[in-house]
Amino acid sequence: MFRTQTIEIGGARLVVMTERDYADLTKAAGRASVDDGLPTFPKADKDGNIPALEYGRVSIARDIIRERRELGLSQQDLADLAGVRQETISRLETGKHSAGVATIEKIERAFKKAAKAKAR
Repeated sequence: MFRTQTIEIGGARLVVMTERDYADLTKAAGRASVDDGLPTFPKADKDGNIPALEYGRVSIARDIIRERRELGLSQQDLADLAGVRQETISRLETGKHSAGVATIEKIERAFKKAAKAKAR
């Protein structure tokens, strides 16, 4: 279920939702959101094959970016919470670099910590 809020500006009723909900909604509608600033998935080759490693990197990058934005964190904020360098977050968010399991677990713990703090 999407979390929305209705507001009125200049006589027009508008619906406000999280960026993640918007992305999910546009995905369900079969189209990507307009220039969401996320790395793009690799294209399929002539045989319809998509490179798995590149796809995985982009998928992880998009998840990190969406979660970080939803929590209102900068790359530096996330890096500080995760105990990694800001450059590590930046490189992962390009979708061109891989992270080890330990780094991904640190980032996941940082997201949980930030979400808990935001809920207070």
